[in-house]
Amino acid sequence: MREPFGSRLAEAFDAGQRLCLGIDPHAHLLSEWGVGDTAEGAREFGLRVVEAASDHVAIVKPQIAFFERFGSAGFAALEEVLAAARAAGLLVIGDVKRGEIGSSMHGYASAWLTPGSPLEVDAMTLNPYLGVGALRPAFDAAEEHGKGAFVLAATSNPEAAALQQAVVSESQCVAAHVVDDVRARPSRAQRVSSFGVVIGATLDLADFGLRADDANDLITPVLAPGFGAQGADASDARQIFGSLAPGVIVSESRSILSVGPHDIARVAAARATEVRNIFV
Repeated sequence: MREPFGSRLAEAFDAGQRLCLGIDPHAHLLSEWGVGDTAEGAREFGLRVVEAASDHVAIVKPQIAFFERFGSAGFAALEEVLAAARAAGLLVIGDVKRGEIGSSMHGYASAWLTPGSPLEVDAMTLNPYLGVGALRPAFDAAEEHGKGAFVLAATSNPEAAALQQAVVSESQCVAAHVVDDVRARPSRAQRVSSFGVVIGATLDLADFGLRADDANDLITPVLAPGFGAQGADASDARQIFGSLAPGVIVSESRSILSVGPHDIARVAAARATEVRNIFV
């Protein structure tokens, strides 16, 4: 049986590797990189990011929407990027934000978490708003195949606040309920769970009922977008996330990608070192 995702993530943490580089082929970035706003451009962009990241970063996160917009050609490009990232030994988090019920959720889990699948990743993001329990097929597939999952809990977009801050039971917000459900899920990994949450780094956790002093023996991975271009400073991560800080993955995309194809390796290396020093 393959080593659990959480164990592989723990190895990255132990090596000081907490920076997650997004692979986001925005139309404007493809234009700025001179590769064209096409499926072929997205492919070239993604492969260049993988090459630049491979010696400096342990984790990458392709944003699937920016490939999907090109239809079947975009998915073909994505498959090549995913294969290259896995071949480079990178941990690949597919930012797919899937959330379904029954056999439909099983289908998504099979597509993204099955070894040998053209879309195989090491972990996928999940949307829990049909219920965290409805995501069980993805959790089961992850456990079976040594994969991982990150469940959206508290996101930075303002439209989400009314839902995620809503009180559901015993004065607990929806976001906190999601986090508790994920943290309660058993994981084969011994120190870092294979199941994590997505919490925006620009948020005040207290607004979402998330207690920064709520410790847990098993480290919960926290995929934390919002650093870099969105304004959060990784040097504040311990203050922002409190007891959740040991599991924080610093996710950055535009702040690094925007420097262009010739400087991305240098900037990614420098940023990875900065993040490593923050968490020493």
